[in-house]
Amino acid sequence: MTALVPLVVILPILGAAGALVASGRPRLQRTIAAVTLTAVLGIGIALIAAVADGGMLVMPVGGWPVPFGIVLVVDRLSALLLTVSAAVLLAVLVFSIGQGIADGDDREAPVSIFYPTYLVLAAGVFDAFIAGDLFNLYVGFEILLVSSYVLITVGGTEPRIRAGTTYIVVSLVSSTLFLAAVGAVYAATGTVNMAQIAERVQALPPGVQVLLHVMLLTAFGIKAAVFPLSFWLPDSYPTAIAPVTAVFAGLLTKVGVYAILRTETTLFPGPELNPVLLVVAGLTMLVGVLGAIAQADIKRMLSFTLVSHIGYLIMGVGLGTAAGTAAAIFYTVHHIVVQTTLFLTAGLIERRAGTTTITRLGGLLAASPLLGVLYLVPALNLGGIPPFSGFLGKLGLLEAGAAANDPLTYAVVGIAVLTSLLTLYPLVRVWNVSFWRPAAQVAEGSRLTDELHEDPFRPATVDTRSLAAPMVLATAGMVLLGVGITVFAGPLYQYASDAGATLQDWPVYVRGVLGR
Repeated sequence: MTALVPLVVILPILGAAGALVASGRPRLQRTIAAVTLTAVLGIGIALIAAVADGGMLVMPVGGWPVPFGIVLVVDRLSALLLTVSAAVLLAVLVFSIGQGIADGDDREAPVSIFYPTYLVLAAGVFDAFIAGDLFNLYVGFEILLVSSYVLITVGGTEPRIRAGTTYIVVSLVSSTLFLAAVGAVYAATGTVNMAQIAERVQALPPGVQVLLHVMLLTAFGIKAAVFPLSFWLPDSYPTAIAPVTAVFAGLLTKVGVYAILRTETTLFPGPELNPVLLVVAGLTMLVGVLGAIAQADIKRMLSFTLVSHIGYLIMGVGLGTAAGTAAAIFYTVHHIVVQTTLFLTAGLIERRAGTTTITRLGGLLAASPLLGVLYLVPALNLGGIPPFSGFLGKLGLLEAGAAANDPLTYAVVGIAVLTSLLTLYPLVRVWNVSFWRPAAQVAEGSRLTDELHEDPFRPATVDTRSLAAPMVLATAGMVLLGVGITVFAGPLYQYASDAGATLQDWPVYVRGVLGR
């Protein structure tokens, strides 16, 4: 089973090479991409089964013994996130295939570029989740950076170039800081292997520990888009084509959250910076949701809710308990699926109505009841309405916070409750204005939209286009996946609880990797 571990990176890289060689043959490129991601999804499911009992798969690369060479590590957390990511990437790929067939493959995303770059992006995501050393984690992030810059600017429009420039500058700052942190960690501990770092960092002077800890958290905080390092996200994500926006929203920030989770549970498991993380979590929730309330554009509103809900994940990490970590893991899976679904639905709305600005929308429910269902179900899930998984994840976080018996934690719990209530407002407003309001009343305006902020860099309207069957099926499949998380919340939450308990016991990770 260990031999399967490197395949989750090797297959997408080989698939990207094959898709590039097949340039000019879009049908072959689609087939290569779909087969590759399906294979990785199957491997991910097999890896979950292999580590479900608490085991760990460790794969030294290149014949070098651990810890001298690159080591790939799969435990419960990495296997779960790898599998969910593969499922999301496959669904978004199906959506993009439908869009390409409907529009002509070179209209917005030239397939000679899109499919190879998309597979490289997938390789970066998977590599980050199974990296057993900091430098390989850095490599995974850099793969993400290069491929995501190409994807965010594909099509070459002025707004996309502007957004891509902001994105690349912020990402380079983060990467530079991360590389400096890797160098500092190596200088202080003599290794970049995470298991060895966990052993040796305890012997460092407290000041050095705090410095290394803060450097890593800052680098990962930029990538995860936590406050005040989230300013770049709402202006970057909405400008890309719908499949790119969806996969960015669902996955890229979660790789940053994953790195923060590894840092807090494996590298620096002490509680010294937990109060800082809780403060950051509370501010991220509040700033994100207030930004969402002010937006007229659905994509920008969803981008701000994305920032807001990153705060819930950081809250779970900042609690520093097995229960908080378990709730954060469960909520991460939920949020990857639901946020991706909502951005895919926003893409369908833009194609159907020619805009995602709610001041210009109306009558969508009458025009397309299916589109209404595809929006309403994940919106209720994101808003935390019972019995959806969003409610269950938030309930787990609130219970973990309530058990802390600490005034700061209680304050963050209160912010989490307030944020959950406020999240419903922009989501329901989109429903009332865009779906429920008759199309004939659009010109009359609405008091719900009078003070909203419209995106100055997005055109008021674009050409309406048909909804290709693969696009609708992919979105519906994601909706069903979100419902499936609710239906199977019990086993999934138990799996997350087991993973959380293991993560909080960092010597287990050390023994699993180093064999001692």
